[in-house]
Amino acid sequence: MTTATPEEARSQIVNLVRDFVRRDVEPVAAKLDREDIVPFDLIDKMKDLGLFGITVPEEYGGLGLDYTTFASIFEELSKGFMSISGAIGTHHILTYMLAHYGTEEQKNRFLPDLASGKKRGGLALTEPSGGTDVANLQTTAVKDGEEYIINGTKSFITNGRYGDAFCLLARTDKNAEPNHKGISAFIVEKGDPGFRVGRDLDKMGYRGLDTCELIFEDFRIPAENLIGGEEGRGFGQVMSGLETGRINIAARAVGVAQAAFNAAIRYSQQRETFGVPISQHQAIQLKLADMATKIQAARLLTYDAAGKKDRGERVDLEAGMAKLFASEMCQEVTLDAMRIHGGYGFIKDSPVERYYRDAPLMIIGEGTNEILRVLIARQLLRRPEYQI
Repeated sequence: MTTATPEEARSQIVNLVRDFVRRDVEPVAAKLDREDIVPFDLIDKMKDLGLFGITVPEEYGGLGLDYTTFASIFEELSKGFMSISGAIGTHHILTYMLAHYGTEEQKNRFLPDLASGKKRGGLALTEPSGGTDVANLQTTAVKDGEEYIINGTKSFITNGRYGDAFCLLARTDKNAEPNHKGISAFIVEKGDPGFRVGRDLDKMGYRGLDTCELIFEDFRIPAENLIGGEEGRGFGQVMSGLETGRINIAARAVGVAQAAFNAAIRYSQQRETFGVPISQHQAIQLKLADMATKIQAARLLTYDAAGKKDRGERVDLEAGMAKLFASEMCQEVTLDAMRIHGGYGFIKDSPVERYYRDAPLMIIGEGTNEILRVLIARQLLRRPEYQI
């Protein structure tokens, strides 16, 4: 019996995901978006495909696949309905942090259920008073014997209502200098009245997925839920996890842009003006050429970052560049797709209207593009080849 090569394994799982999207997701995407319905049946099918454990090591019940495959899966899901990828987005940041920084006991306790989808995870990072400025978060975790007492509020939390376990960042040392040295990461699970879900957030796009506030009031968790068992490591741990998050956001942007382009090029060959399809007009041809070129450039940046992650290289710069370029590209391409459709692109019956509303999520999510530009510049200025 022969073992599939990594390329063959990647092709098999990506083809399965592509078939799932075409068969099960695309026919209901408009309804899910319009009515803001969380598709539990589709999430169950994603569990059956193993998508909750894409990169989780096989010994903990996951597929153990590489980040190139990870990016391909997010691209394919987002072509059909970008929100469906959100069910596994921050879930994978949680599994990444456990797999890379958790104790062996934590891995054995949490990863099998997360990999199977029995438990759905998320990232409790953003707060009402600040999002990108993680180092100044206000949620606290105070040690009390063999427990920590958590107090604070998290906002914009994907999977907040229907998720089960979250990676929570909280301040364990108020006097640490610099600030980020006082931040620790914990696994928190629902089930105690001190941890409750607040309001659901009504979003412009990224609909069909629960996004909520999480409120912690004297919520006690066992000390063994401190990821890695050591305080003050949370900031670095989550920044590493966000590298993979930015790869998945970039891949989502490529997927949405590709879907918008596909719709636009098909429509341009069907719609006629002045006796010919509008695809014969040079103004439309120029748009199509620019759209396709931008998508391919973003795709190459995304898979370059994923490939470097697979090789164990540092990718904070590359993942940031991929997310920055791909997300801005997605906004431009979805707008151009709408313009090619004319009035038909402006009504709810057209999927390009949804693509256009979904695109800003990639610009804002996993670090706004404004802060990413600053981080990219700082990384470049640290590189020895640019020193004078």
